[in-house]
Amino acid sequence: MNLGLFEVITFDCYGTLIDWEAGIWDALQPVFGNYRIDIAREKSLELYGELESEAEAGQYHEYRNVLRMVLKGLGSRLGFVPTETELQRFSESVKDWPAFPDSSLSLQALKKKYKLAVISNIDDDLFASSAQRLGVQFDWIITAQQAKSYKPSLNNFHLAIERMGLPQNKILHAAQSLYHDIVPAKRLGLCTVWINRRHGKKGWGATPPAKARPDLEVPDLRTLAEKTGLI
Repeated sequence: MNLGLFEVITFDCYGTLIDWEAGIWDALQPVFGNYRIDIAREKSLELYGELESEAEAGQYHEYRNVLRMVLKGLGSRLGFVPTETELQRFSESVKDWPAFPDSSLSLQALKKKYKLAVISNIDDDLFASSAQRLGVQFDWIITAQQAKSYKPSLNNFHLAIERMGLPQNKILHAAQSLYHDIVPAKRLGLCTVWINRRHGKKGWGATPPAKARPDLEVPDLRTLAEKTGLI
């Protein structure tokens, strides 16, 4: 792939730029502790991914409500009933999810050559909190709240492409989730980079399993920036 041909890199945020698996696990541990739930990290993330995709597939709900639905679902599966306080805290936990260590510097380097956009399954204000951790000004931000749908819906990508107003061959989509991002982006004919943050780990973590053929695979964002010659 000739990375010099693209004008814009669009990013998934959670799982790609923000370490959502660490954030999810940190937010769930106190709840599990309250009910003496003994569950491995990877198993809890797999359950999260299953329940989240179910919640996002139906009628649109803001992501805060998706998180509440997920926690209720975890309770149903594992034998506890979360309190309103626990539901509220979990629904706001996105604000505390950390960025990957390489995200900020890599985004700043890529910004020297490319316009940057985010296409994210999130609420506007929750992303605003995460954006502060990323330390770069995005040229476009397209959220599920704006699209009134969640990836892997093509609607989110159609909205992003319409707003950017660029030919699709000038857009490169970079993401960790094959299910949410690489599969639908490839269906639309976009070039894709799989930021395989889970390289070396077994299973799919917090994303449902999927098969796709990205145009490029890298283990982290810094490697992508290095391939462009910007680091």
